[in-house]
Amino acid sequence: MENKKYKTVLIGTGRIGFLLGFDKKREQPASHTMALLKNKKIELCAGCDTDLERLKIWQKYVKSHGSEGLVFESGSELYKNIKKIDIAVVAVNESAHLEECIRAIEARPRLVILEKPVALNSFEAQKIADCAEKNKVPVMVNHERRFDKNYALAMQWMEKIGEIQKVEAELDSGLRIYAKEFEKDGTYSLLHDGTHLVDIVRFLCGTELEKPVVTGVFKDEKKIVRNFCAHYNFCKSEKFGDVPEICIKMSGRSKFFEFRIEILGTEGKICIGNGIADFYLRKQSKLYTGFYSLEKQKVRLPKKTQYFSGMVENAVGFLDGKMLLLSPLKEAIEDLKVLEEIKEKL
Repeated sequence: MENKKYKTVLIGTGRIGFLLGFDKKREQPASHTMALLKNKKIELCAGCDTDLERLKIWQKYVKSHGSEGLVFESGSELYKNIKKIDIAVVAVNESAHLEECIRAIEARPRLVILEKPVALNSFEAQKIADCAEKNKVPVMVNHERRFDKNYALAMQWMEKIGEIQKVEAELDSGLRIYAKEFEKDGTYSLLHDGTHLVDIVRFLCGTELEKPVVTGVFKDEKKIVRNFCAHYNFCKSEKFGDVPEICIKMSGRSKFFEFRIEILGTEGKICIGNGIADFYLRKQSKLYTGFYSLEKQKVRLPKKTQYFSGMVENAVGFLDGKMLLLSPLKEAIEDLKVLEEIKEKL
């Protein structure tokens, strides 16, 4: 059993499926292709894409790394020719998630890995869930921060900072946040990036986010939402009790990209995000007699976050019967519902 390789196919050889694996600034592996090839228990036997030139490049690359690399122009063609699949990875544009994920599920692999967000909306996402249940095929969603070693470390530190007082999660970019006209293809930041922000807050805090009060809504001259802040009061957490305040903030008119979460406890603070992993505890103040201040702790961080390879390891561990899925479909659908509640108030 230990020597078994899991037969894997990839639907979509675009940015997240393949091309980000060549980004020299990103921690690698940064794409499904590279992460799958890195894992010794994966046999990447086939891929498909409508871009035939890119598909040729993908085939040449995976063959040079010892994989069979059969190629097809569509998922339908792939499933007709490749049988007894262990893992099907769906890495297409959001607008095609419903069709391609259901097609993958109906091919009955042992596991489907679906790129985030699940679908364009929770209605479509539920169709995927119903199909998965009917065919008894588990689905995991690539909310990559759930597999990130820095966030795993932050999870451990949650126990050290006392009772949670406030959580502030912020995402700043130049991508439009929302307008109804973009719902048809999902090309707006509330869905594309907001799913990560909401998911990791829920994951770290173990809370559900319901009934937001949305403030600070800013729209540009075309009535496209560019800023908002969603406030949640007294969120229930089985692990941490009531969390008095959680704020989800997004900007779509910033000339930089930032993903950051700050968790304030009664005895410390955690700051975690893209390029950030800082941990603070209360210490006797160096400035005032009889007072305590927060002092940044010297923490040995992992050399690599292994966010993408960790996702593949979780998939393999699940098929080995050694792990539960860290990012199951059910959780990702709840993320979508949170985003839709925010959207209704924009």
